[in-house]
Amino acid sequence: MTIVVVMGVSGSGKTTVAKDLAAALHCQFLEGDDLHPRANVEKMSKGTPLTDADRLPWLQAIARRIDGWRSGGESGVVTCSALKRTYRDILIGDRTDVTLAYLKGSRALIERRMAARHNHFMPVALLDSQFGTLEEPGADEHAILVDVDGQPAEIVAEIVRQLRERRL
Repeated sequence: MTIVVVMGVSGSGKTTVAKDLAAALHCQFLEGDDLHPRANVEKMSKGTPLTDADRLPWLQAIARRIDGWRSGGESGVVTCSALKRTYRDILIGDRTDVTLAYLKGSRALIERRMAARHNHFMPVALLDSQFGTLEEPGADEHAILVDVDGQPAEIVAEIVRQLRERRL
């Protein structure tokens, strides 16, 4: 069983990478943003950053999905910005069978990617709040760190390589 939480700021490529990773691992894919309450999506669409209180029910819903996979012995890949350590503690906590994959990119690269996106609820204007909130994973979180400057296939291959290394 393999469960991976793909994290990073908006525009880092979480959805693309996570879908491709789930296909490579032959497992389920969950777009974490699909579990946001409607009020959260409306706030973000208007350019208003979410508060921790706004995020809590969303993070708990993702954690329940992860626990469902775990109890069913299923593998899965889920996207979640997981910008703060406290958020990752809700998602992963003491779940040693869940791996964090951090998609790291420069602000300039992410801004270019966000500007090229259409029909996404997260406006470029919120990018500063994303980077301002971001707490990069600490060494004790044992995250897989991948630079998003490469192509999605290269990023997925690197995550798969590191997952395999961890199993040896």
